[in-house]
Amino acid sequence: MIDKAEPAGLLRTLFKSKSSHPLVEFFRYFVVSGASFVFDFGLLYILTDKLHIFYLLSATISYSMGLIVSYLLSVKWAFGRRSMSNKAAEFGIFVAIGLAGMGINALILWVWTGLLGLHYMLGRAVSAVIGYAWKYVARKLALFK
Repeated sequence: MIDKAEPAGLLRTLFKSKSSHPLVEFFRYFVVSGASFVFDFGLLYILTDKLHIFYLLSATISYSMGLIVSYLLSVKWAFGRRSMSNKAAEFGIFVAIGLAGMGINALILWVWTGLLGLHYMLGRAVSAVIGYAWKYVARKLALFK
C-alpha cells in the first residue's frame, strides 16, 4: 500500500518501507536501473576513452558490472517479493535475462557505431532505454511475482 497521507509517508513508502506494490516496484526498479546505468556508462567511458579498450569489449565489461549492481539493488530494495528460494538459480535467471539484454545492447551499439558511424555513448543511451523495458518486464514475470 502506498502511504499518500503526507509527503513524508510517500517518500518512506517509495524509498524505505518494504513494498510489493507494482508502482513502488516500478519506481524502485527505475532508480536501480538508473544507478546501474550510471555505473555502466561511467565504466564504459573510462575503459574506452581513458584505457583505450575496444568499445564493444568495454561495453561488455561495463554492462556485466552494471548487471551485478542491478541484481544486488533489485533483491535488496527494488522488489518486495521474490518468487525463488534458490538464490543461485535466481541469480542465474537474472543473469540470463541480463545476457539477452547485453545482446540487445551489443546489436544496437554495433548498428549505431559500426554501421552508422555515430558516437558509441549515444548508442549506449538508446540501448539503455530499450534494455530497461525488456529487463523490467522479464525480471518481474520470471523472478519477482
